[in-house]
Amino acid sequence: MLVPPMLAAYSCLAFAFANGGGDPIEPKRGVVVREAGASEGYTLFSPLRSTKVFLVARDGAVAHEWETGVPTGAHAELQPDGSILRTARDEDNPRFSGGGLGGKLQRFAWDGELVWEFVLSDERRVMHHDFEVLPNGNVLAIVWEYVSREDATALGRPPQATSERGWWPDGLVEIRPTLPKGGEIVWEWRAQDHLIQDADPKKPNYGDVTAHPERFDLLGDVRDAPPLSAAERAEREAREREMAALGYTGGKDDAKASAKADEPDPDWMHTNAVHYHAGYDLIVLSSPRLDEVWILDHSTTTAEAKGSTGGRWKHGGDVLWRWGNPTNWGAGPKSARRLFGQHDARFVPGEKLALSIFNNGYSRPEGKWSSIDELELPFDPARGFVREAGADFGPKELAWTYRAPEPTSFFSFFISGAERQANGNTLICSGAQGRFLEVTRAGEVVWEYLNPFGGEIEHSFGKAAAQPSKVDPNAVFRCAHYAPDHPGLARLAAK
Repeated sequence: MLVPPMLAAYSCLAFAFANGGGDPIEPKRGVVVREAGASEGYTLFSPLRSTKVFLVARDGAVAHEWETGVPTGAHAELQPDGSILRTARDEDNPRFSGGGLGGKLQRFAWDGELVWEFVLSDERRVMHHDFEVLPNGNVLAIVWEYVSREDATALGRPPQATSERGWWPDGLVEIRPTLPKGGEIVWEWRAQDHLIQDADPKKPNYGDVTAHPERFDLLGDVRDAPPLSAAERAEREAREREMAALGYTGGKDDAKASAKADEPDPDWMHTNAVHYHAGYDLIVLSSPRLDEVWILDHSTTTAEAKGSTGGRWKHGGDVLWRWGNPTNWGAGPKSARRLFGQHDARFVPGEKLALSIFNNGYSRPEGKWSSIDELELPFDPARGFVREAGADFGPKELAWTYRAPEPTSFFSFFISGAERQANGNTLICSGAQGRFLEVTRAGEVVWEYLNPFGGEIEHSFGKAAAQPSKVDPNAVFRCAHYAPDHPGLARLAAK
């Protein structure tokens, strides 16, 4: 059934009210736009305030669902055998809490049986946000690592930049599953092995930050950072309340679940996406805290990943390419920033090495609106990434971008994602509203769905919020589309 343009306009108007303040119009839930040219197939998603995973057809009908019994850590993905792999929250972690808290990986068969679980959640580190299944069946996962305030100071981080909760740089682990429970970590990469600081020559990794873009500036998040204004503090606290109301921050202690706005946040990078390119053995990571995306070499050994030599691209675990915020390595003014709290950096299928990014736009200078940005990367298959000495990392211009005709009608301050489809369209998840839309290269919306599920999990912190939340109870971290011939859908075809 094709939906009249008037209804599509109504949906956008509803979100314009919701995002711009005032009383939001409650939009119709389910499919609100379905035009010719939309991809065929099914969409998989896991609402933040639900223990269920849903697979819906293009007409909005639920084709299948899984009841997991545990709140999601972020999202789920369909596997070729018809099972789903998902993150799950460990709300009893003794140290870590925050947006995207996970701790568990779970695999559920088509019939709902839990066939694999892996737990990495203790006082030293915990998995969070995203995972990526590699061609060999291993799983890449993002982890927070705990560094005490004393140890962070010894590395060169200013004492006032670290709270009593410590400092949590990110890392990666590659897990070889052991069924039905557990697994072996066969490869690791750690951001804290690739630091640079220019504050104290007596401490490790001292050097010229601008001369080492392959490393992470230990002071990058606090260098010349002005104190929060009263309005900024209030807004940050409101965002923390909204995420806690969704249960997204994890933890049963409400005070723990929402850090004080004036307290240094231990979550230094908040890496929210990992994606893999099999052809070149590359990994892309997304850090919304630092407004930047990075590419790493996965072909290293764990020992090589700690250093700056080895691997296919000869640079060990150093950053091969970075983009979005050149001020992080002293290469430009603040006006040069291109990313604003982004999510879901992923490689785009095709001959050229390219990325798509959901650019949330929360702190965009010209206003709060989201966009989908595509980059063609300066990459030579023989030499790797190409950059003139002393220059910023390219590209200078976007290969493609999508934003709404009325920009503020498309805005999600957190979560969200976008994925290129086989027909050239892009499937978008505007996560805060639980809104999925498929857009053509010309920017035409040919399918739109408002998630009607979720909200059944209550969180005491949300009940006590001083202001109504702007985050929809049907919010979704990310969604994924699967074509009708995907092997994981064979059970549907057999019905």
